[in-house]
Amino acid sequence: MITMTSRLRIQSGRKLGAGKCPTSIIFVPSFSGPLVLLLVACSFANAAARPPNFVVIFTDDQGYQDVGCFGSPDIRTPRLDTMAKQGMKFTSFYAQPICGPSRAALMTGCYPMRVAERGHTKQVHPILHEDEITIAEVLKTKGYATACFGKWDLAKHAQAGFFIDLFPTRQGFDYFYGTPTSNDRVANLYRNEKLIEPASNMATLTQRYTDEAIAFIKKNQTQPFFVYIPHTMPHTRLDASAKFKGESKRGLYGDVIEEIDFNVGRLLDTLDELKLAENTYVLFTSDNGPWLIKNKDHADGYLPGDHGGSAGPLRSGKVSTFEGGVRVPAILWAPGRVPGGTSCDSIATTMDVMPTFAALAGAEVPSDRVIDGEDIRHLFHGDFDKADPDKAYFYYLRVHLQAVRQGKWKLHLSREKEPVGAAPFSRNTHIAPADRVGFEEPFLVDMENDIGETTNVAAENPQVVERLFGLAESMREDLGDYDRVGKNMRFFDALDARPTKPPVPATRNQPQRKSSQSGK
Repeated sequence: MITMTSRLRIQSGRKLGAGKCPTSIIFVPSFSGPLVLLLVACSFANAAARPPNFVVIFTDDQGYQDVGCFGSPDIRTPRLDTMAKQGMKFTSFYAQPICGPSRAALMTGCYPMRVAERGHTKQVHPILHEDEITIAEVLKTKGYATACFGKWDLAKHAQAGFFIDLFPTRQGFDYFYGTPTSNDRVANLYRNEKLIEPASNMATLTQRYTDEAIAFIKKNQTQPFFVYIPHTMPHTRLDASAKFKGESKRGLYGDVIEEIDFNVGRLLDTLDELKLAENTYVLFTSDNGPWLIKNKDHADGYLPGDHGGSAGPLRSGKVSTFEGGVRVPAILWAPGRVPGGTSCDSIATTMDVMPTFAALAGAEVPSDRVIDGEDIRHLFHGDFDKADPDKAYFYYLRVHLQAVRQGKWKLHLSREKEPVGAAPFSRNTHIAPADRVGFEEPFLVDMENDIGETTNVAAENPQVVERLFGLAESMREDLGDYDRVGKNMRFFDALDARPTKPPVPATRNQPQRKSSQSGK
């Protein structure tokens, strides 16, 4: 008698090892009843054994409050709101203050300060090095199909435009459809490494990225896949398709967000239709805070208030280490895996994505180098009691450590005030003059009671200040600061000639082909 608990499988009279469920089984008619049950059981076993799929939707300069479920009063995001109801909101999810570094952190699981190539053949702006190992390369070790649709922004060079060695197709992605840089530059559209549309039509990019992503998912639905969609919107310059332009209450910026929301829905619907939803993790988030709403005409002709976002209750916006610059909306969706209608207040970051996805896929993160991100599967699955209460987040603005948070406490470190118009690589550059601040004394914030960072409570909590200072000093030793080189900054090209002093901005030579050697 064959039972569902049997450790053997039978195919055409042959015995198969336990757990080896064939795709087709032939039995004599007398076994037709058990066959149906066995075939169904094997189908479920195969589905459960297959590694999960991953989709990351990464918007550009979207504010913390620019989603309905995060409190937007005037931008409609019904699909993202439903995604949150069916999944999980992260309310303390951190990116980096600026586009390129934020993408480097997501791809490598590291602080950009650790992986940047300052003072050598590349420009001072933090950038991915080709010897770094990306999340796509990690997942490919487990047979994942990988693709990037959108703004890459990790191959920039001051003189050469971009490094071809840093294109997605050379960093673990099987397929690329998108732009090397952001909208405020010439957004040339590439398919893999071929230019297909100079100065692309930005009005249709959101839709086209989604079209391409859906086609890739359909083509690769029988194997695990990692789809990365770093939208070029809502970074300026903004544009939306005719269907959405003029339809929101927040001008062109709102139009753009509502179009992104619609296309998120298209992608989720595709996963449902292909019966892939229950084996796919979808993460929606932003690369940094927003350009704040402006009340004067933009040089490019936008209407007043048309091109800025809102961080809501948070202070400041993009290019700032106040919360509005780095705390971003984040929604995780995976029906049957992520508990629906939940909210996670624990600190989580884009750097955690690589080690978490690797663990879910059964892959190994690189063991020959420091990875700053952590495996947060427990948070993904609602085990909030397992959250690390001592987890700290360090707020770097380019090469300057400006703040540290642990638990409910955030300490802004003493720093000089920079003048308006300061060089882009200066130690303290913010987009709003009101927030171009300096701190003569440490500024301690109770984030549970003062999310807007308005009141300094350092005097009342000297032990907290001392503890956070200690964390900051340890990180300076590890990763460096504007005035020192960290012990564990990676200088692949320096080899034995590690710099002993921090580099300064300078004119760079034309890029050279990189060595395959690596180091810590």
